[in-house]
Amino acid sequence: MSDPIYSVAIVNAAIEVEGLVKRYKETIALAGIDFSVPEGTVLGLLGPNGAGKTTAVRVLSTLIKADEGRASVFGMDVVTDADAVRSTIGLTGQYAAVDEYLTGFENLEMIGRLYQLGKSESRSRATALLERFDLTDAGRRIAKTYSGGMRRRLDVAASLIAQPRVLFLDEPTTGLDPRSRLGMWEFIEELVGEGTTILLTTQYLDEADRLADSIVVIDEGKVIARGTADELKAQVGGERLEFTVGHAAELPELREKLASLAVDEPIVNEQTRSLTIPVAGGADVLRAALARLEGSPITIVDVGLRRPDLDDVFMTLTGHAAEKTADPSTEADEEPVATGRGAKSKSKSKETVR
Repeated sequence: MSDPIYSVAIVNAAIEVEGLVKRYKETIALAGIDFSVPEGTVLGLLGPNGAGKTTAVRVLSTLIKADEGRASVFGMDVVTDADAVRSTIGLTGQYAAVDEYLTGFENLEMIGRLYQLGKSESRSRATALLERFDLTDAGRRIAKTYSGGMRRRLDVAASLIAQPRVLFLDEPTTGLDPRSRLGMWEFIEELVGEGTTILLTTQYLDEADRLADSIVVIDEGKVIARGTADELKAQVGGERLEFTVGHAAELPELREKLASLAVDEPIVNEQTRSLTIPVAGGADVLRAALARLEGSPITIVDVGLRRPDLDDVFMTLTGHAAEKTADPSTEADEEPVATGRGAKSKSKSKETVR
């Protein structure tokens, strides 16, 4: 299969990653990954916990250095041009990095001042972002009183203070309720419409399916697949006809009538009164199945043609679910770099580039 991501012309790439390797003692977090993100698009970095997604983001956002390989943002090397990269990017980590004892407004104003935007501009952008994220009424309350969803929205707002050209979103909807999650999706789509390039890490298959122009699947620090959502689904194949009948006793007859359409063994579930038939041929095979049932006394309650989704892709490619394995980059004793245009910090705390 052709590589629809990496084959993009270099001049159009906002992010380039070549052969990144990162080790933590005996653990290999990244084992030579490569990908490229065209400007103004969303790349979904998909993989289970511990796959290396956060490590990749931390390298790209200058928080840690790779042991091998190179990475750049708009042609600026993340190691040799780190200050310039920081002035171009925004980052929202897996956990909201807000000061609980400052108000929402003060949090945003502080980030603006760290970016050396000046008092007036920092306040102006803080006010605008609070409104954009539906936090105006809460802006004068200390962040400690915010719900988890409100803190997450404030955290994303902080990453946009400097109007970054590239935004790294590391599992941005983790812990959000369905309404807040949908709102975050809509906001991400707005940002891309305005020209922002986004690298989105996620374990949510529906999230990648909706938001990502292209997807890179990584597991155990390696790229194991890449392409659009449709291209990845095509790799898996596996269309299925799914029938539900009125009575479990009707399943044997239904199976007999449709067995010759199957490309693999049909699955009968008496408890749910369902028959699942692996097929190939899409709508044509569905029409053929319905034609065979014309005039039959079998009570068909429901019928559908199910195509593979990203859940199927993920399980097929990785062979396992998303285990609760920590990314070693979140626990390593690294020396991160603070926010600001050229500002550096020697703090050992877990900081976030904005």
